[in-house]
Amino acid sequence: MTQSRHDEMDFRALVGEVRPVRGGADRADPGRSRRGPSEAQLARRQSAIAEDGAAPGLSDDFVDLVPPFDPLEFRRDGIQKGVVERLRHGGYPAQASLHLLRRPLEECRRALPEFLREAREHDLRSVLIVHGRGREIDSSPNVLRSYLAKWLATLDEVQAFASAGQRDGGIGATWVMLRKSERARAANRERQQKRRG
Repeated sequence: MTQSRHDEMDFRALVGEVRPVRGGADRADPGRSRRGPSEAQLARRQSAIAEDGAAPGLSDDFVDLVPPFDPLEFRRDGIQKGVVERLRHGGYPAQASLHLLRRPLEECRRALPEFLREAREHDLRSVLIVHGRGREIDSSPNVLRSYLAKWLATLDEVQAFASAGQRDGGIGATWVMLRKSERARAANRERQQKRRG
């Protein structure tokens, strides 16, 4: 007996009786075809859109990692270098703070614009964001800190930001100077007009 005949007999012994499949019955029944998404799918889609409260432009795509001991600094055109230095050294009081330590990146991406929007609505100008940093001298770059630098520079209400001084958290915290609200600008103009007489 040849090897192929022996293999065929072993196969028949293992599998048993084999019958051909009837024509047309060789496919799974997918059920009736749908024309569009179900109501449940539409509801989930709407919920996902509503939950994503992150401001446009706050992307969680690729970011250049900021080295662990490089200070953050940014200022818009028209903001003097002295303002940033005063901000860095805590020269403006912390009117509010946001703690992002050990929070997932997506949660931080949603919390940041909401926090800054509320701060601006309450006419706050200087806020402190605590984000942390690596503990060791040879720590890898802090991902949240790198995203924060990218995000803050894209938000219109941010005029400047700088890493905090040691007493306020050092490299693990960032001071942010916010643009004045329209209400605060109007109040400032009114005060100046009263002084002039």
